[in-house]
Amino acid sequence: MAISCMMMMSQAASSTAAMAPRDGEGGGRRHHFVLVHGLCHGAWCWYRVATALRRAGHRVTALDMAAAGASPARVDEVRTFEDYSRPLLAALAALLPSGDGERVVLVGHSHGGFSVALAAERFPERLAAVVFLTASMPPVGRAMANTTDEYVSFVGADFFLDSRVLEQTNPDIPGNPEIFGPNFMAQKLYQLSPPEDLTLALSLIRPANRFTGDALMRDAGLLTKERYGSTRRVFVVVEDDHAIPVEFQRRMVAENPGVEVVDIAGADHMAMISKPAKLADLLVILARYQEPGTNAPSLVVQPSMSHVRARRRRPHPPLSTTHHSSSPTAVSFVIHAPH
Repeated sequence: MAISCMMMMSQAASSTAAMAPRDGEGGGRRHHFVLVHGLCHGAWCWYRVATALRRAGHRVTALDMAAAGASPARVDEVRTFEDYSRPLLAALAALLPSGDGERVVLVGHSHGGFSVALAAERFPERLAAVVFLTASMPPVGRAMANTTDEYVSFVGADFFLDSRVLEQTNPDIPGNPEIFGPNFMAQKLYQLSPPEDLTLALSLIRPANRFTGDALMRDAGLLTKERYGSTRRVFVVVEDDHAIPVEFQRRMVAENPGVEVVDIAGADHMAMISKPAKLADLLVILARYQEPGTNAPSLVVQPSMSHVRARRRRPHPPLSTTHHSSSPTAVSFVIHAPH
């Protein structure tokens, strides 16, 4: 029954990619958001945000990585990190050439940050922005696995509570799969989320590999300044995240010069579940100013209800214009003149 539920939820989230978007409730340009889940999770975890974005008239593609969510693959069949990320790479490769005007807003959560970083390196011309939602954000010129190594060292061996490291049944896959424990999920991931969503998640999570020993993850030359580094990258800092402490989030930001930074307060690690409407509002705001390398104004978000703050890491000239979101949970934001 859990598998049937998971497949229905994942199909519902993913099917939005094929649906023609409706006119936005507040008017304006419609955007295409591609959503990537974190470790042990699946496309199902985006169901609230996908619904909010779709209701506002946007196109949404929520993907299951290989052996995650409703993917038919087993964890011991996915031998490499590239194989794991292939559903995302295939989805971006299938997009029409960027000459038609469509460039997606790619959003990665948690461990999904590595998959979106790989996608940004492969397809920078097809991305309007890459959003790291309290996600692993590797810097240019360093192996992606280093970020995982530093994170595990930062939080310590006892941090993962009752999560379990499982037996590796495929000797061709370096490392071992793991599965989050109920206490870890309740205390570190879902502490501010509705209890019903935690119950659902406990029935839907699947074992996953981190692939820290994978050759691609250990390739220091994989992420280049000319491709991954040329994309517009935005890091969403989640202040109350107990899974990736805010101090480590800010460390990753500091290692990535030029990244825009947005803060969300009052959300847990699963911000798409604990604050879905606010996150959807923020993604739409970010998408409105999505053209890298142009004179588009930089964005600062100011909280209308003390729930979102955004800023650049460099000083700005005086404010020029103020706009407001037209959605029911409006977020005020301020536009700065370009540098």
